[in-house]
Amino acid sequence: MAATFSQIYIQYVFAVKGRDNLLQRPWRDEIFRYIAGIIKSKQQKPIIVNGVSDHVHVFVGLKPSMPISDLVRDIKNNSSKFINEQKFVKGKFSWQDGYGAFSYFHSQIENVYQYILNQEEHHRKKTFKDEYIEFLQKFGIEFNEKYLFDWLD
Repeated sequence: MAATFSQIYIQYVFAVKGRDNLLQRPWRDEIFRYIAGIIKSKQQKPIIVNGVSDHVHVFVGLKPSMPISDLVRDIKNNSSKFINEQKFVKGKFSWQDGYGAFSYFHSQIENVYQYILNQEEHHRKKTFKDEYIEFLQKFGIEFNEKYLFDWLD
């Protein structure tokens, strides 16, 4: 539609299947760059992709023509294929089913960026489970814990 302009800021959070610590340092940055490339190839705006060994945060400027679920599906499918083709892990790599998607105002971009940038430091103090449940509660999302990710206790 002519003269229509918008930008939606979404943070995706998703985990490695089985919550295995498979996103290892030697190749973690490469997969994060690859994910950013997937986002760009879909004509969306990658703001930051970062995470730790068992989960990823992806912050995107999303055009409303791109369904949230389609982008995360493409990210997970294409990055899994890439990881398996590169043989970064023994056996078959895959992401857990499901994801979180959280929206932000333009004025929150820097805070969200810094939060995602500092994931290693953040997870020295807080588990992924605590972090994820805190997101769900902060955004007022009803949930049943039995349908969340597989947690490592």
